[in-house]
Amino acid sequence: MTDSSSKTACTVAIIGSGPAGVGAALALHKAGIDDVVILERDQEAGGVPRHCGHPPFGLREYHRILAGPSYAARNIQAITEAGIRLLTGHTVTRLGKGGSLDLVTSQGARTIAAQRVLLATGTRETPRAARFVSGGRPLGILNTGALQAMIYLKGMIPFRSPLVVGTELVSFSALWTCKKAGIRPVVMIDEEKKTGVSRLVAMSHRYMGVPMLLGVEIINIQGRDRVESVTIRDGNGAIREFACDGVLFTGRFVPEASLARLGDLCLDPATGCPAVDSEGRCSDPAYFAAGNLVHAPVRVAGQCYRSGVQAGLAIARDLGGRVHEKDCPIPPDRRKRT
Repeated sequence: MTDSSSKTACTVAIIGSGPAGVGAALALHKAGIDDVVILERDQEAGGVPRHCGHPPFGLREYHRILAGPSYAARNIQAITEAGIRLLTGHTVTRLGKGGSLDLVTSQGARTIAAQRVLLATGTRETPRAARFVSGGRPLGILNTGALQAMIYLKGMIPFRSPLVVGTELVSFSALWTCKKAGIRPVVMIDEEKKTGVSRLVAMSHRYMGVPMLLGVEIINIQGRDRVESVTIRDGNGAIREFACDGVLFTGRFVPEASLARLGDLCLDPATGCPAVDSEGRCSDPAYFAAGNLVHAPVRVAGQCYRSGVQAGLAIARDLGGRVHEKDCPIPPDRRKRT
């Protein structure tokens, strides 16, 4: 759904249509603030859950267990029923002072002036390049988001026997996706010597049937047109090679804070997230942030939705003059720019 309205001003603009953005928009609507617009760069709204074809989503929000696409559809349905404007295919390119937003759309450039802006741009996995993994660049090297998009949105199978890197919650989500698609990973590895998701580890062994190696690192990816094998090294220096047709990098989430940097907002030096006060407000008081953009470690969809609700209520209070800068200052040690 795309709204091509030429309106250039609104009370609140929300960047991102994932769970945090939806939660905030609905909270603002219930608070009586109707001039809200959600800006989504993709052509379809819903955020990451849209291509997570597994449960559980929506238990607290809708009192039932849903798969990711169904949960995203319910969120967008709620937005539509509330009459909240949703602009897909709208990419914000710059955050100006005081809530002025520059955008690029299929109809060209435009500017929106908002009294308040909520950043709900989420998080992203660390790609191979940022992990400094050596080797060639054959086909078959993906992260979890790309895998799920290919399988659930495009009906494509990118590989049949990949090596999986990572043992975070999202890593087991990737295993679930593989199982549903008939993909059989050869091994799951992690540089860490232990994983904090012990129940899921047990599930991976008993149910998924995927062996796990901890405390190992990739030293080379081999293959010409497609991945053919991966060489790893353990903590004792022992070398092993696994035949496989792909490498799936999972986890190591980092906040999608590029807009915050371009907007010259203060960042938290410890996380790279926008520095926010107790109300979720950024260093420019016209901007707020919520969801996985400001949460480290990464949170699940329901938690992001609730974070968005809290941010929406905070914005409503702020617009009503019930929050003052002196009440919730950003701590001095979080004002450093990165």
